[in-house]
Amino acid sequence: MIVQKYTFNPFQTNTFIIHSGSEAVLIDASAHMPEEFDLIESYISENKLTVKALLLTHGHIDHIMGCAHLTETYGMPWMLNPADKPFVDRAQDQARMFGVEFDPRQIKTTPIKEGDSVRFGDVDWSVLETPGHSPGSVSFVDEENEVVISGDVLFNGSIGRTDLLFGSMPVLMQSIYQKLIPLGDQFKVLCGHGPDTIIGHERAMNPFLQG
Repeated sequence: MIVQKYTFNPFQTNTFIIHSGSEAVLIDASAHMPEEFDLIESYISENKLTVKALLLTHGHIDHIMGCAHLTETYGMPWMLNPADKPFVDRAQDQARMFGVEFDPRQIKTTPIKEGDSVRFGDVDWSVLETPGHSPGSVSFVDEENEVVISGDVLFNGSIGRTDLLFGSMPVLMQSIYQKLIPLGDQFKVLCGHGPDTIIGHERAMNPFLQG
């Protein structure tokens, strides 16, 4: 399995291209400028990849800005937990609030929930519902390679904010302690913003997880 990471848009949001063999998935659609889309499309073309799906960790504007362009380009579904569909429905309002642009073309989402799996190449990703940053936040887990994509739930040295609409600090902490920490200290965490980390480092050093 190969992971290619890009950081895009004014929010510095991470997008991941993850591939095994000739098949790939995209994780979050933070690209919104032509040069950002060019980077994604060039990588996919140069590596002769077939994109199977766009997986969204949640529905906040900085993670969905490029959905319409990417799904139209690759003819793939974009997969989102239904609890965050209201954010997509009001994406233009989110964009105006933060002073960014959003492609208003609506493409039907494919719902995902706890226990679902996405397979591409030789890799299986399972879905964990990890709400708190948003009601429909999910994390994607690759047990074999010991990797979890946490979206905006857990960061290197921090956690997701809960002061946005429908956020909840108690729910977020429950998600971290009941869903992510039990994966094991060795699990690598690919975060929605900032650098990667590992569960063990966050359990021991993250100031929000002490006491």
